[in-house]
Formats: sequence, C-alpha cells, structure tokens
Amino acid sequence: MAKKLPAFALLLWLVPALLQASTPRDPYQYFFEQTLGDLTEELEIARQQGKQGIFLFFEMDECPFCHRMKQTVLNQPAVQDFFNQHFHSLAIDIEGDIEIVDFKGLDTTQKEFARSYRVRATPMLAFYDLEGNQIFKYVGAPSGMQEFMWMGEYIVNQVYLQKDESGRNVRFTRFKRMKQKASF
Repeated sequence: MAKKLPAFALLLWLVPALLQASTPRDPYQYFFEQTLGDLTEELEIARQQGKQGIFLFFEMDECPFCHRMKQTVLNQPAVQDFFNQHFHSLAIDIEGDIEIVDFKGLDTTQKEFARSYRVRATPMLAFYDLEGNQIFKYVGAPSGMQEFMWMGEYIVNQVYLQKDESGRNVRFTRFKRMKQKASF
C-alpha cells in the first residue's frame, strides 16, 4: 500500500499538467501578434526577436474554413508554441478597410494588400522571409494540425530551397508525402 501512494500522488500531479498542455487557447491571444498595421515594423520586430519570417493568415469573417482552422489548429498550444518560436504571425482580413503599411512601406488597406497578393479564397496561409518576400503560400485550410505543423517545418528547415532528383525545388506536396510515409 505504501508503494502505491507515491505513484498515485505522481498521477494526481501529472494529470492536470497534461490536461493544461493540451487545453485549447484563444488564437488571437496566443497565436497572432498584436499589430499597429505597419508590416515594415513587423519585419523589424521579427528580425530583433530572431524569428525566421512572418506568417500571414488571410481570413474573412464569414469563412467557415477560417473559423474551423482557428477552432481546431491555431488554438492548440503545440502549434502556438512552435509558430511563436519561429514566426511573427499576423491575421489579415481580406475585406478589411483598416489602413496598413505593406512590406514595401506603401500605405494601403488590408483589402487592397490582399488583392495585391491575389488572395481570392480564404484561408490563405502565406510565409514571408525577413525581407518581406513571399516564400510559400497555401490556399485553403490544411487537413489538420499535423499538416499545418509540417508547413511550419517545411519553412523552418528551408526544405523549399532543397532540390529533388530532377533539380527542381522540393514542393510542399512532396515534403508532405515524405512525412506521411515516415509516420507509418
């Protein structure tokens, strides 16, 4: 009986910690950065914080896929921790009239900025380097948390710069297939 008591006490201590680690958190508080709308400043902040780039989540209010992604992927602590470590993440409303400064320092609105990047469907997930150049975009919601994390890994490990056997850059779809095979 005496041996079971310490194990039970350890279990009582671990269960709340494990539950808290997987408890969903508000993406607007824990995933997206607060911004004043100057993307040149956001680039500078990302550089100062040692981030690898900027992640933009192009969304609109009525988008069910955006809502689902925020409720099932962007609210997960593991996703939030990984992206906060590597990226400066911002949300852009493709119908928004809020004035912003784009990566080139030009005044625009969120709506016009989205149009300039040809955002027509949401969500659109876009990664930018620390100079403001788009390096990867994905239109639509990923299948789930795992695929979204693979996108982050694809950028962090600069897989998009690697060459395949035919000499072309490795595309995300190929990287995803490799990850799926490795997980079986």
